[in-house]
Amino acid sequence: MPDLNHAVKIQRDYYTETADRYEQMHEQESSGDALTMKFVYSMLQMIHARSVLDVGTATGRGMRNLREAMPGLFVCGAEPVAALVARGLQLGNGAYGRFIRCAGEALPFSDGSFDAVCEFGILHHVPDPRTVVTEMLRVAKKAVFLCDSNRFGQGSLSARFAKLALYKANLWRAYNYLRTGGRSYRITDGDGLAYSYSVYDSFRQIAQWADRLILIPADGSKASSWLHPLLNSSGVLVCAVREVPRVDESQVAKLAVGR
Repeated sequence: MPDLNHAVKIQRDYYTETADRYEQMHEQESSGDALTMKFVYSMLQMIHARSVLDVGTATGRGMRNLREAMPGLFVCGAEPVAALVARGLQLGNGAYGRFIRCAGEALPFSDGSFDAVCEFGILHHVPDPRTVVTEMLRVAKKAVFLCDSNRFGQGSLSARFAKLALYKANLWRAYNYLRTGGRSYRITDGDGLAYSYSVYDSFRQIAQWADRLILIPADGSKASSWLHPLLNSSGVLVCAVREVPRVDESQVAKLAVGR
């Protein structure tokens, strides 16, 4: 079995070493993609969000983008790597939101603390995305946004169908374990340590929480089949919305008077 603690250390060491150039290295990814973020802003406005938690905020670029687009928003960013937080503060991103040193697997907030909780490209870096998503759903009141990779939309068409077939047959984990030499992850210069992940791995988990689920291609890919974005997009934005009953303020006022 792979040593998960060792894998976490590899990834955090990578981010510590690249903290000074993190934003330049990842400027075209996830929260750096203007069109993808416009969808997020629109959804936040639609649900009248007043507070947002950005899980895995790194240097806080996501917090900065959110506040610049929605100045009245209260934003927090959860980030476990001290060097990334320090770099974010150097860049002045602390003026846009509050950094919280913590991992996504254990968010130090009570249930429903934020109107919306989001992540931009971090789930393919963690060994157990389900735990992180569980925490995101727990502290979210109205919406959760996942903007991450989709293995089923990567590679040749035959490879995409093969990966989907292996996944549906519950054989993908064993296959991936063998092809990575028992590590279950790969290491690259541009992305550090990464696991094979798709937002569809979290689909059932999120669908059980949400009342409405919207999936949007996040890589500018063109729809070439009915299975879009499942087999056409290497990245997908998942917008999960829970309908919160509106409070009748007039009834609340009457109850207050009655006391």
